[in-house]
Amino acid sequence: MRARIRALTSSIVTLLAVASTTAPALAQPRRTAALAADPSSIRAWDATVDAMLRGGDLEVRHAEADTLLSGRTHVRLQQFHRGVPVYGAVLTRQTDDIGATVSIFGTTYSGIDVDVRPVLTVTDAAAVVAARTGVDLGPERPPTLVVLPVEDGFRLVYRASVFTAEGGTELFIDARDGAVLEELDAAQRQSAVGTGTGVLGDQKKISVSSATGTFTTSDLLRPPSLVTYDMRENLQRTLDFLNGRITLGSTDRAADRDNTWTDGAAVDAHAYAGYFYDYYFKRFGRRGIDDNNFRMLSLVHPVPRAGVLSQSNAVIGTFYLNAFYAGGGVMVYGEGLPSTVTAGGQRWNFLSGALDVVAHELSHGVTDFTSGLLYRNESGALNESFSDMMGTAVEFYYQPPGSGSMQADYLIGEDVITPGGIRSMENPAAYGQPDHYARRVILPLSSDNGGVHTNSGIPNQVYYLAIEGGTNRTSGLSVQGVGVSNREQIEKTMYRAFTQMMPADATFAVARAVTIQAATNLYGASSAATRAVTQAWTAVGVN
Repeated sequence: MRARIRALTSSIVTLLAVASTTAPALAQPRRTAALAADPSSIRAWDATVDAMLRGGDLEVRHAEADTLLSGRTHVRLQQFHRGVPVYGAVLTRQTDDIGATVSIFGTTYSGIDVDVRPVLTVTDAAAVVAARTGVDLGPERPPTLVVLPVEDGFRLVYRASVFTAEGGTELFIDARDGAVLEELDAAQRQSAVGTGTGVLGDQKKISVSSATGTFTTSDLLRPPSLVTYDMRENLQRTLDFLNGRITLGSTDRAADRDNTWTDGAAVDAHAYAGYFYDYYFKRFGRRGIDDNNFRMLSLVHPVPRAGVLSQSNAVIGTFYLNAFYAGGGVMVYGEGLPSTVTAGGQRWNFLSGALDVVAHELSHGVTDFTSGLLYRNESGALNESFSDMMGTAVEFYYQPPGSGSMQADYLIGEDVITPGGIRSMENPAAYGQPDHYARRVILPLSSDNGGVHTNSGIPNQVYYLAIEGGTNRTSGLSVQGVGVSNREQIEKTMYRAFTQMMPADATFAVARAVTIQAATNLYGASSAATRAVTQAWTAVGVN
């Protein structure tokens, strides 16, 4: 299931909090981490993986050829317990052109002793979701069974995602008694080219379709179904779609009669989704978020902008001052604020008007189809950081470097959240984020899923230092970056590490090992890229 909300911000983390409950222990979990990159550990893990495959405890989730290194293949393996997937238990195995293993990273669990015959049915689980959230899930969003490792054992649970006006929520429901064990932020004819005015007043071309004298935002020039829907300020209809209760059709697309588009939010959401697709294809050889041209649907105008002052803080934080990936190739872009209203001393324009915001959200889709980084604690911070890395990379690919409007820099969302944006990769501390592991925040899952939008500052700093070089303000350690003319090396290193080699429950220490391995494979152990990545992780205190 890919329905967890992946948000640009923490949905106003000072306003939102969710609670969780626990259940009695069944068995003590035994977690084993794989960090195999040397011959001895590779041999041991190869034997373990092959035995688990023969026994049916591992299944191949997918295999793909490495588009950046000829002859390499990456296989992602999911652990199962009696036919039910184990949440977060994924291994990635890299092989060379003769089938020899190059590396294995990930997590397995042993000692699982859980009856996989649920007491509750899928319908029962959906009823728990409805009772807790007030939302009836549609047939496109059924709860699914997983084995969930918890602090004191394992549980057979139903996993479900739901969207309300307050945001997206992922629920883990005990399949025996319906108790909610965890609750997390979850936060298609004829081709034509139109001219549109973006949110910031810039002119751009957009690929649209034409039928019966009307142009609509369906891009027929790129391979995937790339569609932008105008939700016409109807929050309930937006929620019904996100929860799988309705479908959207051609009449829901943004539309224009003369193909000269003036709705900046729709223009930018549609055009920038195309930019994102082109960047990933040209830079990495990737065909969309799933590498097989899966749909990319953008939703704009989910709420009335002028009515913001009558909305709850939760609705404001989710549908006005935010943008999020809702799973299944669906992005939702916040409406921003009227020009006379500010939040935190900043003005908020339509969120789709920032190229890095659009690329950030779509990169959450890439993560969901690849590493599936769990959206909690350090793996969740890595999830957020990878989206910041790729959002910034797309900016530098299309825009000239600089500090002005529509210029590439290391700020996030600065074109539509003014002044200053919401995060800085160059100086995370200026925005309340840690730039060093010693300064990371320790939060419960009920607070921003364990600080995923806060601790992302640490790997963000790694990305900045690996390219630009410089000194970490906390450790005082200097990094020799690859330089701006070689930023592609770090982009490819991070892409390869995060999409093909990173396990779902990666910690920062695992991310260090995986990104160094990715750079070594691509450029050599003594290369500038490998040195820069290694020094950057050391500078931020991750060893």
